[in-house]
Amino acid sequence: MQSLVRDYGLFILFLLIAMESAGIPLPGETALVAAGVLASRGDMSIVAVIAVAAVAAIIGDNVGYWVGRLGGRKLLQRWEFLDRHASRVLPWSERFFKRHGGKTIFLARFIAVLRVTAAWIAGLSKMKWWLFFVWNAAGGIVWAVAVGLVAYYAGEAAAAAINRYGLIAGAAIVVLLVVGAFVFRFVRRRMLEAESKA
Repeated sequence: MQSLVRDYGLFILFLLIAMESAGIPLPGETALVAAGVLASRGDMSIVAVIAVAAVAAIIGDNVGYWVGRLGGRKLLQRWEFLDRHASRVLPWSERFFKRHGGKTIFLARFIAVLRVTAAWIAGLSKMKWWLFFVWNAAGGIVWAVAVGLVAYYAGEAAAAAINRYGLIAGAAIVVLLVVGAFVFRFVRRRMLEAESKA
């Protein structure tokens, strides 16, 4: 098992994240969490895991963007009911991406449904590619570092929380545990001081 992870783990991680980012609903974030936990056990390098995840996210999103940009409208025009719907929605979508495209692409990396759909919608909406690329790269790098390190340092409990509730909830649980530990220490110290004075 360990040799399988060492030989193919990073390749599988790259494929899952890149394909999810391109628009195929696969468990890319789950794969990153699992890789982070495996890295914490010494089965993989956390630096390699984060680097592969970030590159896969950026490449996958760019593939999704160009699929939407070059072929999305032609695909929608093939079916009359989709073409009618698109002709009503696309002008609004173009205006939205013109005003909020960068923020949307960055934040989409952290939301499961948007992680799969945002890139090709940005392409379909004709968002400027250089703007897409900058925000996409920033989101992919921050996401890979955050999820990878939370899984690496907090281990399987945090990994389970991220898989079940998402990165924000997982981070909130870790923060609550840390705050709880500090509060416990503070209360215990006060109680010991009170006992020593009595």
